[in-house]
Amino acid sequence: MAREGIAVEGRGRPWDWILAQLWAERVLISAAVFVGFMMWAGGFHLGWTFFAVALLVLAGLARVERMEERSSRPRVAAAASAPAELPVVADPLAEIATVLDALDMPALLVTSDETVKLQNRAAEALFGIIPRDSDLAGRIRSPGILDMVREAISSVQPREIEHAERLPSESVYIVRVTPVRAPTAPDEKPRLFLIVFRDVSHARRIDRMRSDFVANASHELRTPLASLRGFVETLQGPAKDDSRAHEKFLAIMHEQATRMSRLVDDLLSLSRLEIKANIPPDEKVDLKPLLGHVRDSLQPLAEELGVEVVLEIPDSPVVVSGDRDELTEVFENLVENACKYGQEGKRVEVRVTGGGGEPVEVSVIDHGPGIAPEHVPRITERFYRVNVEASRSKKGTGLGLAIVKHILTRHRARLTVRSELGKGTVFTVRF
Repeated sequence: MAREGIAVEGRGRPWDWILAQLWAERVLISAAVFVGFMMWAGGFHLGWTFFAVALLVLAGLARVERMEERSSRPRVAAAASAPAELPVVADPLAEIATVLDALDMPALLVTSDETVKLQNRAAEALFGIIPRDSDLAGRIRSPGILDMVREAISSVQPREIEHAERLPSESVYIVRVTPVRAPTAPDEKPRLFLIVFRDVSHARRIDRMRSDFVANASHELRTPLASLRGFVETLQGPAKDDSRAHEKFLAIMHEQATRMSRLVDDLLSLSRLEIKANIPPDEKVDLKPLLGHVRDSLQPLAEELGVEVVLEIPDSPVVVSGDRDELTEVFENLVENACKYGQEGKRVEVRVTGGGGEPVEVSVIDHGPGIAPEHVPRITERFYRVNVEASRSKKGTGLGLAIVKHILTRHRARLTVRSELGKGTVFTVRF
């Protein structure tokens, strides 16, 4: 079978090989007979003569067989190494990776020993690139998630928890672990588990905004509404025909209605900022013309309060990533507060440092009465006021610095406050 296979594979003409073999064996037998005849003619015993002839024939046949094997090896090897005959073995995880990349939520595929096998593009954006076969605990440090994964692996049942991240912005995820069962062996214990992160931050923010709005708005609106109701009742009753009371009370009612309007506007602005808090802006903004616009827009207020606003800005452009309108609102709030509450110092300085590869800092400095140390950590809370009467007399809503904080959080910037009683306050925005 071996000879026939080689002959057919090599030339496709088996008769050529058979004739060649018969010819080789004929020559071998003839040579053996000739040697035996010469030995007999030389006087050797007939038994020894036949013995020598047999050895010669066997040795010749063995040599032919070895030559045949050597000649067949390259052809067999070549046939075995032919690309068309090799089975194609595909990566079983390649198709799964394609499916995971189609998901818009972060997903990880891990083994039963908590080794990461795959991650999709959404997971790369959330966690960075995780090398294949790396330990899950090396990238996800949440004890709650790791414990849930281990419980799902041991019980071979789906599990889910709610997980919150506070940096770089507050985010809430529903994390679910599901065993992946092979369709060909559904009863076999699964060796792969899929972890999916579903972002529910938007829904949580909306729920919190609803509750905060009801609590804060009802508290802040109660006073002006009570005033309006009292003045309306007065104008309808005892002061119905008093023109001087009409003029006085209508002015107060207009002021209270304006206060409510400012409060609603600030609450709506804060709500819009919270909705997009985890979406950083990608525009480029030059702070030099922006701060000049802020100074010019607040110049009438500063002149009314007797305050001078001074800009200290480098000659070269100072460019940061951000949203122009939101950054304008930040510095308008800070400069306006400095003018109102630092009015005694008669001077407000806006100083810009950094740029050209260095972190950019914008400091708003007033020389007013300052803020007591116990109030500094809380001044960015909603409706928190250092002095309630002074804030309301200056038409403040208690939301200005909360808006500033949320805008800077979206811009991945920091607000620091340094203050000393009797010497003023410094608000610094660091990009």
